[in-house]
Amino acid sequence: MTIQWFPGHMAKARRQVTEKLKLIDIVYELVDARIPQSSRNPMIDEIIVNKPRIVLLNKVDKADPRVTQQWLDYYKEQGIYALAIDAQAGKGMKQIVSSSKELLQEKFDRMRAKGVKKPRAIRAMIVGIPNVGKSTLINRLASKKIAKTGDRPGVTQAQQWIKVGNELELLDTPGILWPKFEDETVGYKLATTGAIKDTILNMQDVAVYALRFLSSHYPEQLKQRYDLNEIPEDIVELFDAIGARRGCLMGGGMVDYDKTAELVLREIRTDKIGTFTFDNPNEAEQQL
Repeated sequence: MTIQWFPGHMAKARRQVTEKLKLIDIVYELVDARIPQSSRNPMIDEIIVNKPRIVLLNKVDKADPRVTQQWLDYYKEQGIYALAIDAQAGKGMKQIVSSSKELLQEKFDRMRAKGVKKPRAIRAMIVGIPNVGKSTLINRLASKKIAKTGDRPGVTQAQQWIKVGNELELLDTPGILWPKFEDETVGYKLATTGAIKDTILNMQDVAVYALRFLSSHYPEQLKQRYDLNEIPEDIVELFDAIGARRGCLMGGGMVDYDKTAELVLREIRTDKIGTFTFDNPNEAEQQL
């Protein structure tokens, strides 16, 4: 399975990001804490090159806290600053500014040595794939609604500078997905969490992936949500059990698999089944 996903505004965004880099002190790479590896665009490494970076694991409230800590340890081992945040609730916002100051201390010391008594505000660029919460983060940092937000990918389609107090200026960018990804597991993880449009993949296939993952890694949460004594090994039987219990039925009492798939994915995305993380740092192959 090779998924193509590169609308014109994303290609334009890549060019704009590259052009603006010379104005930037630091890059905030926003990822989904539930899929820290799968929600990274490998092209971002090529684009930002040697700019200082902080990886922000957003939506940490939706992720398995044990695995989140493993990811933070992993980034530390890689020599990369990483913070776990919840932009919706405002968790971790102060850490972003303080960590940025720490990373840029030498640069601003050099500016002072050249006679700049009061260094300018830190100029930061926020990058990430669609629907990881960039606009929500900007609005939280700025303490007002500036950037558009939405629960679908592709809401932000233009760049804009946002002033955050006297210490920080943010450049928002549209979400940038890579032209294609050939690893079908990455595609299913992105689809499960809502990072790509539901029309790109078959929702039953996505739900099958999600249910198999939860059955293997978070069985108790799955059993509790759908009142299951045991989780059937056969995926059709599992669909039947969930569909029957939740009233996803067609005429004659047959389970409607489309409705069941939609139900499962909606409840995953709205935390009804609990918190979980699909990416494990032990399986991360890409060096950040």
